[in-house]
Amino acid sequence: MSLTEKIAQAAVAAARKAASSIGVPMNIAVLDDGAHLKAFARMDGAVLGSIDIALGKAKTSALFGMTSEAVGEFCKPGGTSPGLELTNGTLVVFAGGMPIRDGSGALIGAVGVSGGGVEQDRQVANAAVEAVQSAHT
Repeated sequence: MSLTEKIAQAAVAAARKAASSIGVPMNIAVLDDGAHLKAFARMDGAVLGSIDIALGKAKTSALFGMTSEAVGEFCKPGGTSPGLELTNGTLVVFAGGMPIRDGSGALIGAVGVSGGGVEQDRQVANAAVEAVQSAHT
């Protein structure tokens, strides 16, 4: 299965709903498995500086097939890959980026959200991924 426009829009809709439920406007990016933009939304009132962060979180997850914060573990002082965050046009390595997988576990894309605190971004990104997975199970 590939990341269709319908799937990408479902992820955006779920993220919007989750962000609205916590009262935090977000920037929401959905990328395909090649880290190319498939869908994007900037909710009214979302922080402008978070646009690039949302895109970077999604890119990080798409390129490495794991959450953006998991990639961050490699980058920390004492981690196995210090400086990794400076590769690939700069990665964003804190919570809010999550891979999107199909029913067989193959990576089909990623979502990145930014605009809230770390836990809020994680919660909204998770809602987007869960919506895609539940629609295809």
